[in-house]
Amino acid sequence: MNIELFDHQAWLAILLTLRLALTTTAILLLLVTPMAWWLSQTPSWPRMALSTVLTLPLVLPPSVIGFYLLISMGPNGWLGILSQSMGLGQLSFTFSGLVIGSVIYSLPFALQPIQNAFESLDPRNLEMAYTLKARPVDAFLNVIIPNIKPALWSAAILSFAHTIGEFGIVLMIGGNIPGQTQVVSTQIFNDVESMRYPQAHSLALLMVCFSFLTLLSLKFFGHRAKQVNP
Repeated sequence: MNIELFDHQAWLAILLTLRLALTTTAILLLLVTPMAWWLSQTPSWPRMALSTVLTLPLVLPPSVIGFYLLISMGPNGWLGILSQSMGLGQLSFTFSGLVIGSVIYSLPFALQPIQNAFESLDPRNLEMAYTLKARPVDAFLNVIIPNIKPALWSAAILSFAHTIGEFGIVLMIGGNIPGQTQVVSTQIFNDVESMRYPQAHSLALLMVCFSFLTLLSLKFFGHRAKQVNP
């Protein structure tokens, strides 16, 4: 791969993609961890209903999610009205809008590994912590979280990689504005449309290498998880 083929616009797209993926991953880990714990500890119909809603992005086409988010973020949508009332302006075709869309679209990929890890934990660990007079928050942070570190890493890697590869949602709610909402996937689309095949090939090859490293990392953490919980 010839690094010189990455022009200024391509580098802007790469940096914006990394910024979007890092922001989305951080938000998802903070949001999903307590949510996954509640889902793993609540054997009732609300859990099943909420879990179904949260995993809808796994089966819904990105264009469908992007369409409804675009309407919601518009001047007459509830998100658009809320953001404007708070003085934040419109969310559509902005980086903030991309973050919201990415969090929603990648949420199942962060939720499932963590929830599965919580459900597979030995309940005696928590019971022992309570026996030692540990507060629920202390038990969660010092007993539960250290035991699901491989799952947290897997969730982070999946969320990061899934955000890196987004196309449909980004195009629907962010458009393709260089330096603002243009990410690697839409930059490749631009290059192909403009018949700039060498540039498209460079970015596409970069994505292939990234995907390989992602899968390799997931296999590594999956192997570690089996060693921790044989």
